[in-house]
Amino acid sequence: MTALQAVASTRLYRMIADQIAARIKAGDFPAGGRLPAERELAEQLQVSRASVREALIALEIEGYVEVRVGTGVFVNALREDGQLQPPQASAPADGAEATDIGPFDLLETRLLIEPECAALAAQKASPAQIAAIRAAHESMSLTESPSVHDRAFHGAIGAACGNAALAAAISHIWHLSTLSPVFHRLEEHFVTTKVWSEAQQEHERILAAIVDRDPIRARHAMHDHLVGILARLREDFGSVGIR
Repeated sequence: MTALQAVASTRLYRMIADQIAARIKAGDFPAGGRLPAERELAEQLQVSRASVREALIALEIEGYVEVRVGTGVFVNALREDGQLQPPQASAPADGAEATDIGPFDLLETRLLIEPECAALAAQKASPAQIAAIRAAHESMSLTESPSVHDRAFHGAIGAACGNAALAAAISHIWHLSTLSPVFHRLEEHFVTTKVWSEAQQEHERILAAIVDRDPIRARHAMHDHLVGILARLREDFGSVGIR
């Protein structure tokens, strides 16, 4: 009897990237030329712009294209042997195996659970846990590893929610984010000092609501923060003045 073959689960953005890569190899998108805008690609492919964004970032990591924020996405030249130029590395720093889960899936999952976690923290956090949240917020530097302090802030809120399973789920989602090369490259393009400053102000509102023991305000502040992150990462590549 013939053995059944394992079924691979391919992410939508990976399928989009493969289709665009095939067209680049076929010469439909010539070297040096600019790819169609994300909105146009999304309409042609009948997918969301978020999926197109992830696909373009994946193609950049693989060396097919160069993303120039404020200008657009340009096709890289192939070598004479038809192969790609060596891509820039974008892998987890600790050498762990990368994940292919898209950054927008991860952020949308955070949006489902972190606002409620903030509301619970406002109700249940001990004085010591609130002090830890405050310390993480006050330690956030806009120039030295802000992402480390950002994770510490959200992790401290998770630890203060009073639900170990929820805290573990949030920790795992953050871990998956650190293993996503596409997430890292998106941050490189769009998360500037100005963006970190906006995030710090949003953190201040979350902290104030938790300190005031106001779960409704804490929930809304966390929701607005995560929606803001999604909006910033969805800025048009071709928009002028992003950086």
